[in-house]
Amino acid sequence: MNKPSVEDNAPLDEEGQVTGAQDGAPEPLGESLELPPVDVVRAPQGQSLGKGPSTPGPLAHGTLGPDAKRFRPSRGLHPLAFGLPALVFVGLNIAVEAGVIAPQSLGLEEALVGPLMLGLGALFGGVFAWTLGRRSRTDDEAALVYMIAGEAGEPLMLTNAEGRILYANQGFRTLFQSNAAAEIPNALRFFEHDGDAPVAVKRMMNAASGGAKDRSELAFNKHGGGTHWWQLNARPAGKRTSGLVCWTARDVTARRELDEVRRAEEALLADLLDNLPVGFFSVDGTGRMVYANETLCSWLGIELSDIRDQGIGFAEFVTELIANDDPDDNGDNGQVTLQPRDGDAFKAFLLQSGRMSDGGELLYTRSIVVRDLVKKQPALQTAVSAHPGDDEDLTDIARRLYWLFDEAPVAIALLDMKANITDANGAFFKMLGLHRDNVLGLPFSERLVKEDRGDVGGQLSKVVMGIMRAAHIEVRMPAVGGREVTASLYASRMEDAFGEVTGLIVHFIDTTEHKHLEVQFAQSQKMQSIGQLAGGIAHDFNNLLTAMIGFSDLLLTRHGPDDPSFNDINQIRQNAVRATSLVRQLLAFSRKQTLEPQRVDAKEKLSELSEVLSRLIGPTIELNIEHSRDLGYIRVDPTQFDQVILNLSVNARDAMPGGGTLTIRTSNMSLNEPTQRGMELVPAGDYICLDVIDTGEGIRKEDIGRIFEPFFSTKEVGEGTGLGLSTVYGIVHQTGGHVFVDSAPGEGAAFTVCLPRYIEDVVSDVHTGRLEKAHRKSDLSGQDAEPQLKAERDGGDGDFTGVGTILLVEDEDAVRMFGSRALTNKGYTVLEAANGEEALEVINATDQKIDLIVTDVVMPGMDGHTLVQFVRQEMPDMKVILISGFAENVIPGGIQSNSGFAFLPKPFSLKDLAAKVKSVLAE
Repeated sequence: MNKPSVEDNAPLDEEGQVTGAQDGAPEPLGESLELPPVDVVRAPQGQSLGKGPSTPGPLAHGTLGPDAKRFRPSRGLHPLAFGLPALVFVGLNIAVEAGVIAPQSLGLEEALVGPLMLGLGALFGGVFAWTLGRRSRTDDEAALVYMIAGEAGEPLMLTNAEGRILYANQGFRTLFQSNAAAEIPNALRFFEHDGDAPVAVKRMMNAASGGAKDRSELAFNKHGGGTHWWQLNARPAGKRTSGLVCWTARDVTARRELDEVRRAEEALLADLLDNLPVGFFSVDGTGRMVYANETLCSWLGIELSDIRDQGIGFAEFVTELIANDDPDDNGDNGQVTLQPRDGDAFKAFLLQSGRMSDGGELLYTRSIVVRDLVKKQPALQTAVSAHPGDDEDLTDIARRLYWLFDEAPVAIALLDMKANITDANGAFFKMLGLHRDNVLGLPFSERLVKEDRGDVGGQLSKVVMGIMRAAHIEVRMPAVGGREVTASLYASRMEDAFGEVTGLIVHFIDTTEHKHLEVQFAQSQKMQSIGQLAGGIAHDFNNLLTAMIGFSDLLLTRHGPDDPSFNDINQIRQNAVRATSLVRQLLAFSRKQTLEPQRVDAKEKLSELSEVLSRLIGPTIELNIEHSRDLGYIRVDPTQFDQVILNLSVNARDAMPGGGTLTIRTSNMSLNEPTQRGMELVPAGDYICLDVIDTGEGIRKEDIGRIFEPFFSTKEVGEGTGLGLSTVYGIVHQTGGHVFVDSAPGEGAAFTVCLPRYIEDVVSDVHTGRLEKAHRKSDLSGQDAEPQLKAERDGGDGDFTGVGTILLVEDEDAVRMFGSRALTNKGYTVLEAANGEEALEVINATDQKIDLIVTDVVMPGMDGHTLVQFVRQEMPDMKVILISGFAENVIPGGIQSNSGFAFLPKPFSLKDLAAKVKSVLAE
């Protein structure tokens, strides 16, 4: 077994191992280190381990250093020291008998040579066999030690007094950081901001090198992120004077986490107890109070510290006591009148029990004070008033305290040992909208969504077994009408008089609206950020497309269809026009472009997309499209609708790498009241629902809440942008719809898109809120076969020439150059300006009458809208065309019909610009 050498101060790789030696650098402390810590440790020449200079010698195997005997037991002379003489003597005897060697040459008589040689050979052979067996036993012991402390053993490390690492097994190497010197504490994977951990390691090392033991629990930076807690133990190794330190480690992360959870639960329970709407206290056998919650202290006008310091007794506040007339009562319960230190006296009901010693003496009480007990509802045969008198029946304690359960403002359910619901209060039934007959006696798990059942079951089991005093967990619960309730669940044990667990009491605080608002706010912030990014990119891209299309138009005016360059120029133009559809999607996503909603038949649209979807998802995935009867119409932008279906289909395809089934299902849905689905609150109304269902690997619970976040992706790096589902979210919400997902690991995923149903007589413009008449002559035929600009769609090839002076204001040089040449070719006189300030200078410097201002809206310095406001103060009748890569809503207040502004969105062609200019001048 060979052991490569390892020197100190060598860097460690990401596995916690020392990197390879180069140019005299130390050799690696890595996977090749195979010997147990009992092997020989070689010290530098003239130095003993733990006392040497800053650069120690390497770890070695089978090489006896000057001080090796100090660190391991002697194994005696090597067996070859006896085996070789035995062979020599036997060989001499054979040579003599063969006559090769004469006996006289050995100085012995011939009769003595044979017996003497054989005797010496036998003697050395016996000693050889004995030493060989002794060494074998020593090697076996070393192998056993290696099995315990080697690569598969518990974390183990050996250092000298200066912290140089002499040996570390695989378990300990996981605690090393990459590319660090082979010395501690620098080699350990501590957090950069943690200055206490290195100090603790040095303290332990000093203690162990001095002959003492020490240990400490330290936080380590986990591979891939996170924190792991390890308990390091340091003790002296070998002789006390050797200075060697043996290190072991134990993972205590689970215990630390359990302690943190326990402390949080204890703090929660203490808070719940202190702020109960009833008073709680305990007195010892002498009648002195040992504890009182904050509620009772405030009623009595005392502080908790007063109870400890002054030895206050509860009887000091009792001015009247009316014992319970229940014959089974021992007299500890009843009506009391309490006089606080400050304030007026009040009546209360006292309910208490006591803990007795084996000798029958009272150890302490558990007492509840209920102030101003209210009257029970008439449903009870016996009512309890706020101030019960002698003639009132107080025998049923559960009835007297009914409002702590039945009338509690929070939902409460009681579970038996099988986790079946045995009772629940009115708030619980109201929260879920269920009748008690549909709840009582049934498993509690049926009241939870399937994704939460495993976690909740595990937490409740821990409470029942006593591992946890109480459990707090966020749960989702299906309710009537397709609603989903989000609640904070608090569970604790119920015990009988003998302390045996009889079930669980579970409290629920409805946090549905709170969670919904949180998600809405966070999502709106994220969507706003990605919207701003998309809008900015689209604006700049529109400027580029305007220049590309415009200069192509100028070239086409000089190169007719018979010109060899005509087709090339036309191809450039057509591809630029096609790129405008991408820009429209970006602007629609960023909500900076007015959508072009049309009446769409979802069945026909999906039929058109079916062939594209089949090619998109591949042959290993089966595509099923299912439609319900009498499916209504929806009003959406057809391009954006296609984008939603394609993005969801691609997401489903990626979730089924081994093949599966993709189902797209349409249905009608009517809601009479707002309904909660996941974190989406769907208003009442009529909807068309599209379900995209896959049979893939499903989505983890912790990822569902982030699935629509921009740039969030569960795919490998480089395989996804994280924008697919967030684009779906933005498009659906801008269209006035909602999208949510239901999934669990291993059970596939179902994305549901709800879009408002098309109303025949009046429709609402999604983006601006304006109402417009339905059945517009255009927009009902579906998408154009090829993307076209406005003038091309209108089919205008008429006369766009004209006369007049036009001021063109545009900060993008290429767009301004194209616009100036285009308008000049049509017969206009064009004045140019690069920004608002320069435009004002041009107006002041020219003597010509300006008939029209064509200005970009978004410009550095003075924007186009502000420029126009300044100009109209002096020339109120000035005609204006505003151009922008955004939509008209980028202008404050929008474009009103009586504002005198015209709007031309980018990108536009030469015909678009000329047609718009001529129409505005003709008004």
